[in-house]
Amino acid sequence: MSTQVLVLGAGFGGLEVAAGLSERFGADIEVTLIDRSEHFMFGFSKLDVMFGRLTEAEASHPYSQLDKPGVKHVRAAIVSIDPVAKRVETDSGSFEADYLVVALGADLDPSATPGLLECGHEYYSVAGALAARQALNDFDGGRVVIGVTSTPFKCPPAPSETAFLVHDLLVSRGLRERSEIALVMPLRTPVPPVPAASEALIAAFAERGIAWHPQKVIERLEPASRELVMDDGTTMPFDLFLGVPRHVVPQVVAESGMAVEGWIPVDPLTLQTSYPDVFAIGDVTSVGTPKAGIFAEGQGVVVVDAIAARINRSAGTLGYDGNGVCYVAFGPHRAARLNITFAAGARPHGSYDAASETIAQEKKDYGISRLRRWFGGE
Repeated sequence: MSTQVLVLGAGFGGLEVAAGLSERFGADIEVTLIDRSEHFMFGFSKLDVMFGRLTEAEASHPYSQLDKPGVKHVRAAIVSIDPVAKRVETDSGSFEADYLVVALGADLDPSATPGLLECGHEYYSVAGALAARQALNDFDGGRVVIGVTSTPFKCPPAPSETAFLVHDLLVSRGLRERSEIALVMPLRTPVPPVPAASEALIAAFAERGIAWHPQKVIERLEPASRELVMDDGTTMPFDLFLGVPRHVVPQVVAESGMAVEGWIPVDPLTLQTSYPDVFAIGDVTSVGTPKAGIFAEGQGVVVVDAIAARINRSAGTLGYDGNGVCYVAFGPHRAARLNITFAAGARPHGSYDAASETIAQEKKDYGISRLRRWFGGE
């Protein structure tokens, strides 16, 4: 009987594990990839949808097109996880495996910030991005505030990119001169591990007239007065609020007993959990890297190596190095690159490559190459 692997979640990390195991073993392994969604969408594509550069359909990639030997996609909602037995209950039946990989990401909890659902818009979900797009289409000038409600959150450069995109949209619609844009974050700088990137972003804020408010913690939104209330008692008015909501571990993971202090702890080099032959990767973990797909992908590569080594009764050759690349758009045709390392036991550090058309094309090519690798075919 071939080895059975259960992969929970078909995002960057889960897709990389499935593709990597298929590449190594082909039809000699049985990988069951479980996800409640019908489509995959890159996180950065949500901004394309929100600002009308892509339709939801254009940004979506159906899992039904997945064509990898040994890999089966199951569309189902996960009801419970038993990490000891490596058994998963779903609304489509039960599954057991020799190896279990939890790659369920982080869920969003906009209700954790009072008033956000009543008078603001979260834009980190597809539904939220679509609603924010309508709000932007209806906007006729005034004060736009982009706010991060808590940390950690997915893709730390994304709020800065959102501010740039709002600026560009208002300019194109002739509304910029009678509008204000502000960015509110609890962080000291936009991208703390890469000072050069933060300096470039802050300079770009100033150039575009975007007000930058660091180290501000949003306590709540007041629907009646349309104000943000900070934890220090200060307030900020808004006409349109675009918020990054609180991120939480999926409830099914919390109920499994795997999470400690909010997230799943793992060995930072092997991504092994405290349960034998159970791994966790990406946003669902407390491994210490940013919650961004590129880091989940890199962790998936390490897990593939570890599982392959155990199947072949050999020693694994890889340890997770914490390296990742993030892109941030400075306009429709220019993007910058942040090269960041979050190695275990070391201070996070990185480098910055200034925005250019070449890097914007690199970002586009990266997305195309990932789809080819993960889904198969052309």
